[in-house]
Parts: sequence; C-alpha cells; structure tokens
Amino acid sequence: MDADNQQESLDSDWITGFVDGEGCFYVGINRIEKMSLGWQVLPEFRVTQHERDVVLLERIRDDFGFGSVRPNHGDRMDYRVRGLDNLNEVVEFFERHPLQSKKRSDFETFAEIIEMMNDDLHLTKSGLDRIARLASTMNEGVTRSYLESSETVCRTPDSG
Repeated sequence: MDADNQQESLDSDWITGFVDGEGCFYVGINRIEKMSLGWQVLPEFRVTQHERDVVLLERIRDDFGFGSVRPNHGDRMDYRVRGLDNLNEVVEFFERHPLQSKKRSDFETFAEIIEMMNDDLHLTKSGLDRIARLASTMNEGVTRSYLESSETVCRTPDSG
C-alpha cells in the first residue's frame, strides 16, 4: 500500500462489515465503592485484530477520529472507544450504517443503554438494575457480577 492509499478514508459499509465480524459492544458493571450507588457502568465499543493487521484498527480509529489502539492479549490488538460523547457518535454511525449479523441485536441493546446513560438513569438504582439486565443479554449472555451481588439477588430461605 502506498502512502496515498493510507490517507484514504475507509468506506462506511466496509467498516460496518468489518465490525460485524470482528467488533464487540460491551457494557461492564464494576464494583466501585466511591460511586454513589457503589457501581460503575462502563460501556465500550471494541474491534480486535491480530497485531499484523494493526493498520486496519488505526485506520478505523482515524476515520472515527477518537478512541485508542492498544494491546489486548498476546498477539492481539484492540481499537477501543469509551466515554459517552464518543460512544454517542459510534451509535449514530451504526444507526446510519446498520450491522447485518446477530451483532445488530447487541448493538441495539448497547444503544438503548447509552441512551439511558445520556438521561443519567445509570445513577439511579432502578436504572442501574435495568442496565444490568439489558447488558446480561448481550454477547452470548455473559453473566454480570452486579446481577449476582447480594444487593440485587433476592434470596429465599432455601437458597442459602
């Protein structure tokens, strides 16, 4: 690839297809005592590639104009986007250029969570509970520690 080609913007539909295969919309909920509810909602958009293809991640980052490219595990690299302002732009992009795979459902859930955060609902107990339930449906139903905490699980006398 010559220097002129490296400056070209990637096609939006190409980015969408690439994310359909290699991207992830994730919402973590982490125990942070200093937060008002004791929990932090951490949404993230991520694309992972082998380090030999890091230039693709850098080009996606450059097209979006934000985010970071950093090592993941071993020979893997990530393009990561955090922060509500940037994630709002990511949501707008994928609303204009819809994903085609099962990942579209995860994106729609992610977009709903981002909207809830825009409305500060993650700062309320009921909003945090709803976000946790939504997040638990994403990415093959990964279990969230928040949903399993004693603060959110209603234990019966028989459950230990």
